[in-house]
Amino acid sequence: MTRPTDRNAATDGPAPTTELAGYEVVVGVCGGIAGYKVAALVSQLVQGGASVAVAMTRAARRFVTPLTFEALSGRPVFTSLWRAGEVCKQPHLKLTEACDVLIIAPATANTIAKLAHGLADDPVSTLALSATSPILLAPAMNTRMWQSRIVQQNMQSLKDRGMIEVPPGEGWLACRTIGPGRMAEPQIILSRAVEILKRSAPSNITQ
Repeated sequence: MTRPTDRNAATDGPAPTTELAGYEVVVGVCGGIAGYKVAALVSQLVQGGASVAVAMTRAARRFVTPLTFEALSGRPVFTSLWRAGEVCKQPHLKLTEACDVLIIAPATANTIAKLAHGLADDPVSTLALSATSPILLAPAMNTRMWQSRIVQQNMQSLKDRGMIEVPPGEGWLACRTIGPGRMAEPQIILSRAVEILKRSAPSNITQ
């Protein structure tokens, strides 16, 4: 009897293509349980031919390890403003210089507030402040937080400045309730990112 082969959900998806060859994508991961789904998004981007760099907040590293994203992307993960690592001496500038789209997922209420007020005190918010590429936000949080007036005002402020939202869906949340606030599925975020990337040719700036 043949034993079935285990498959990792983070790497499941369509067969590899070259649709995104030449494009540089930066993925900023924030501190939410939906961070585990971002592993699937990174895998799908890489399988599409994109070069992917990942940045993580300290809170994000409590949910998913940097090693997961390093294995999926094949590149060092940007986790600190104070340690340059192997990427470059100023990774927040170098990564966004080469970036064709910056995806922030899950975009937490805290990160959304930082971006709305121009704060930059972690790898993800610093990347967003230095980015000249399109920025794609995939919010994820508790329903009451998502529906709060201040979060909605912050989101509207970011959209008014040109950032692009992939709205959260409705479903089972980590707080054991059902409602809006669940991060969009990786395939939905991927489709939106591909749509943005295909509007122009790759930047062709090497790291």
